[in-house]
Amino acid sequence: MTTLLALEEITWHHPSVWLLLMLLALPVLAWWMFRRGARPAVAFSTTETAAQLPRTWRTRLHWAPGVLRLLALAMLIVAVARPQIGNAHTRSYAEGIAIEMLIDRSGSMQAMDFKLDGQPVDRLTAVKNVAAQFVKGDGGKLEGRKDDLVGLIAFGTFADQLSPMTLDHDYLNKQLDKVQVPANQNERETAIGDALGLAAERMDALTRQVGEQTKSELKGKVIILLTDGENTQGQLDPAQAAKIAKALGIRVYTIGVGTTGMAPYPAVDPFGRTVYRMQPVRIDEKTLQEVAQTTGGQYFRATDTASLKQIYEAIDKLEKTKVEEQRFVDYRELAIKPLETGYVTLPPVLLLGFVFLGLEILLRQTVLRRLP
Repeated sequence: MTTLLALEEITWHHPSVWLLLMLLALPVLAWWMFRRGARPAVAFSTTETAAQLPRTWRTRLHWAPGVLRLLALAMLIVAVARPQIGNAHTRSYAEGIAIEMLIDRSGSMQAMDFKLDGQPVDRLTAVKNVAAQFVKGDGGKLEGRKDDLVGLIAFGTFADQLSPMTLDHDYLNKQLDKVQVPANQNERETAIGDALGLAAERMDALTRQVGEQTKSELKGKVIILLTDGENTQGQLDPAQAAKIAKALGIRVYTIGVGTTGMAPYPAVDPFGRTVYRMQPVRIDEKTLQEVAQTTGGQYFRATDTASLKQIYEAIDKLEKTKVEEQRFVDYRELAIKPLETGYVTLPPVLLLGFVFLGLEILLRQTVLRRLP
């Protein structure tokens, strides 16, 4: 991904900028030009009669040629100091990574041991909320994965790809929001190995596709596996799936979700009412740790919403997108080029100097000519 920013900056040519010190001599020159008694004069016994004469516009503008000369000198000094306007361009290159999110939707994800905004919610609701923030950002520590390809696989008894790895994170989050615990009891088991194997297969297919289209490789391949149980279904053992992921250069982060000991699970009483009964929590932490260690990832344990968000923040820091910036500047010499301010276009500084000098000569030789 590439972005380009441009910013105009007014600066000076470094070796020539010291010539601006010559401007300090202009006040001395002005004093010398306008000092009294500097010009030849005819002696009169009295100037009272001349003082009573009305002042014309010519006498009122006697100072104009001198000021024009000073302005011309100032413009010439500024011109040789070489003012420049730089059009600074910043080009950012973002090398994103590919992330496959694996979300457990087995029956145990209905346990009501998490909270959102102070209200009890089931595990799956809390997981979807935090995972969506991981992808899009939360305005705080989670900045979002805007430059990364992110995919979604949900698994219970079967593993299903709900979203391919994509930069369209709005679509992905819509699919994430649709993840539910299956109504069919036969689909509420936990196929961790099959889900991990499917994610590795999808990642390998994406790698080959990127290689064919761009003749390059993905800079990072990551799987985030989140579950609250143990592998009870599927044809592929999690340990075997981890070895496949390692062979494909994929790093797997595993997250065990749920409180320790007992957790409240929904159930229906004889009267058809939903009640919550405490049931033991079983998480195969040993297998999750082995999967993470085999692939060079890490295992995390989330017992509430706060710890779950901290885990995603930690993964977000571990898997950073590589961003490079290149800065280059196009300079335009204001001594010989006009300056466009947006409201008015100013002529080149050197041209202003010659204009002031030409006006001075013109006035001295015509309407403001002096004798001698």
